Amino acid sequence: MSPVLAGILQLLALVVALGLSYRPLGDHMARVYSSKKHLRPERWLYKAIGADPDAEMRWPAYLRGVLAFSAVSVLFLYLLQRLQGSLPGSLGFVSIDPDQAFNTAASFVANTNWQSYYGEQAMGHVVQTGGLAVQNFVSAAVGIAVAVALVRGFARSRTGELGNFWADLVRGTVRVLLPISVVGALVLVACGAIQNFSGIHEVGQFTGGPQQWNGGAVASQEVIKELGTNGGGYFNANAAHPFENPNGLSNLFEIYLILVIPFALTRTFGRMVGSLRQGYAILATMATIWLAFTALMMWTEFHHGGPAFDIAGGAMEGKETRFGIGGSSIFAVATTLTSTGAVNSFHSSFTGFGGGITMLGMQLGEIAPGGVGSGLYGMLVMAVIAVFIAGLMVGRTPEYLGKKIGTRQITFAACYILITPALVLGFTAASFALDTPAHSMTNSGAHGFSEILYAYTSGANNNGSAFAGLNADTQWFNTTIGIAMLLGRFLPMVFVLALAGSLAGQPPVPETAGTLRTEKPLFTGLLVGTIMIITGLTYFPALALGPLAEGLAA
Repeated sequence: MSPVLAGILQLLALVVALGLSYRPLGDHMARVYSSKKHLRPERWLYKAIGADPDAEMRWPAYLRGVLAFSAVSVLFLYLLQRLQGSLPGSLGFVSIDPDQAFNTAASFVANTNWQSYYGEQAMGHVVQTGGLAVQNFVSAAVGIAVAVALVRGFARSRTGELGNFWADLVRGTVRVLLPISVVGALVLVACGAIQNFSGIHEVGQFTGGPQQWNGGAVASQEVIKELGTNGGGYFNANAAHPFENPNGLSNLFEIYLILVIPFALTRTFGRMVGSLRQGYAILATMATIWLAFTALMMWTEFHHGGPAFDIAGGAMEGKETRFGIGGSSIFAVATTLTSTGAVNSFHSSFTGFGGGITMLGMQLGEIAPGGVGSGLYGMLVMAVIAVFIAGLMVGRTPEYLGKKIGTRQITFAACYILITPALVLGFTAASFALDTPAHSMTNSGAHGFSEILYAYTSGANNNGSAFAGLNADTQWFNTTIGIAMLLGRFLPMVFVLALAGSLAGQPPVPETAGTLRTEKPLFTGLLVGTIMIITGLTYFPALALGPLAEGLAA
C-alpha cells in the first residue's frame, strides 16, 4: 500500500468514527447542561465548595466564578511545583524554579499546556497526577462551561441569567470528561501505553551509556490531554514517545479524541437553541476548514522535492516511521486547528509551507473545530461578525438566532478577535527588539523568525505546541509566554460572557422575509470567508516574513 493511500484511508476512518459519535455525544452533552437533577457525587462536591448549583448567575457573577476558580488553580499548581522537592513520589526531582513554575501553572490552567521543561526529567508522580492531570480535566470543563453560557445567551430571552458556573464545571467533569477518559485510558493501555507509578530505571545499553526512564500514569493523562484539547506530554517527545503513543492505531485513536468533543458540541448547540440545522451550519464551517487544511498539509508533505524525498516517500524528517507522513500530517492539523498542542512529530522539521499551515491553523483562533468549548464560542463570535458584515451589505440590521446584533454586541465581538493578534504580534516584536530573546533561536533567517512567532502564536491561542529549536526556558520566555497564555485565555472569556449576557436580555426578533438564513450553505460560505479574510489581513505580513518566505525559497 502506498503511503498516500494509507494516509487517505486513515482520514476516511477518522471521519467515519467522528460521524458515528456526533449524534449520541452531542445529544448527551445537551442533556447534561440542560438537566435540573444533580448526581450524588455532584452534590458532595457542591457541598464541599459551598456552591448552590440551582442559583442562576448573570454574566458578571458567572465571570467571577471562572476567574476565581482559575486564580486558585494557578496558585495551587504553582505551590505544588515549588514544594515538589519535599513531596513524596517526587522521584528525587527538585522543586521547580519560580519563573518556570509560574509558566507551567499558567499554561495548564489556561488549557494551553505549553512546556518549557522535560517532563520525564522534572516532574514527579504527585505533580503529574495531582496537579497537571487534574488541570487537564477542570480547564477543559471551564471552556465547555463558557461555551454553554454563550449558547444559553442565544437560547434565552428577556433575562440576563446564564446558568450556574459551578454546576456547569462539575457536570462537565463528572458526566462528560471522566467517563470517556476511563474508557479511553483502557483503550490506550490495550494499545501498549504504560500506566504505573514505577520509579526511574535504566533501559538497555546505547551509544554513550544506558538510558534512564521513569514510569507514570501515562495512559490516563494521555487520554485527557487529547480529549480536553490540553496537549501537555508526560515525556518531552510528547505523542511521538512510544510510551504515550505506541502505534498507528493509538495514533488514530488520539486524533479522534482531540476532535470528538469540539465537533459534537455543534450538535449540542443546535439542540439547546432549538434548531439542529444551525448546529449543522457551524459543523459544516468547521469541517470545511479542517478537511481543507488536512488535504493541503498532506499534499505539501508528500510532495517530492528531490532524491531523498523520493526514497522516503515524502518529507519524513522529524516524523516517526510508525506513523508515516499521513498519520503525522493528520495529527499536526488536528492538534493546531484545536487548542491541543500535542505533537507526534516536530513541526519545525515540516516543509516551509507545512510549518506555515500549522501556524495558520492556530492563528484562525482555534475554531475549526477548536478547543473543547473555546472552539464553539470562538466560532459563534465569528458568526456574529459574519452576520454583521452581511447586514452592512444589504443595509439591514443584522440578526442571528432571533437576536439583533447591534453596537454593543459587535463591540464585544470585535474586542474578542483583537486580543490574541495583539498579544502574538506585540510579544514577537518585543522579542526581536531586545537582544537577549534572539539568543534562544537555534536557526536564523525566516526559520528563526518562525520559531518565535510560533511560540507566541501557540501561547496566546492556548495551543501549547512548540516549533522546536527555540530555547524557551529563559526568564523572558517563561514570563512573557505565561502572561500571553493567561491573557489569551481569560480576556476573551470576558467578552464572550458579556456578549452572552447582552443577548440573553433581548426579546426574540421574529423571522421575516429579509432575515438572513444562517442555516443555509450560503451562510457557511460567508462564515468561512470571514474567518479567512480576518486572519489573512491580520497575520499575512508576519507569515510572509517566516514560513511563506521559507517555503518560497525552498
